[in-house]
Amino acid sequence: MTAARPLIGVLALQGDVREHVATLRALDCDAVPVRRPEELAALHGIVLPGGESTTMSRLLATFELLEPLRARLADGLPAYGSCAGMILLADKVLDGRPDQHQLGGIDMIVRRNAFGRQVDSFEEDLAFAGLDDGPVHAVFIRAPWVESVGPDVEILAAVPDSPEAGAAAGRIVAVRQGAAMATAFHPELTGDRRVHRLFVETVRGL
Repeated sequence: MTAARPLIGVLALQGDVREHVATLRALDCDAVPVRRPEELAALHGIVLPGGESTTMSRLLATFELLEPLRARLADGLPAYGSCAGMILLADKVLDGRPDQHQLGGIDMIVRRNAFGRQVDSFEEDLAFAGLDDGPVHAVFIRAPWVESVGPDVEILAAVPDSPEAGAAAGRIVAVRQGAAMATAFHPELTGDRRVHRLFVETVRGL
């Protein structure tokens, strides 16, 4: 069982780091930005924030974090990725750059920027498995969606079939496999802490 106040890192190379740190601290976690390989050893979990996935993947290599983080994830370090973080956790990405690095950790194929350009951002209320106290208001910003998942991946949320959803209707936008969880949307931007709380519960349960 992890300590009552787990130490959770937020990858701080690029993206909306501050919002994740604030949300985790509000959930009684010790949350710290992570930029160096030696900072990984003490973590009980890590959050991979939204941002630009190709930039983040290049910076992981530049800051010599890529292989150490892959190793910790392979050893079972709990991880939560939102938007770009979901892309990094995927085993395979469609429409990515040839030099894009993947951390892996979730047996899924993700389509990068599936929801379109920044001006095509999308919001929707989602039923979310494991949260029985109302839907999650999801904000998608140049977001990916999940094309397919392996047999061990739990689907937590999909876009409902509505006229507003268009081509996104039915697409998978939240998943979990073991101690790794990912969403295509940004719960850190809405003030709803329930998705982060679900991740923190995973961390505390280990």
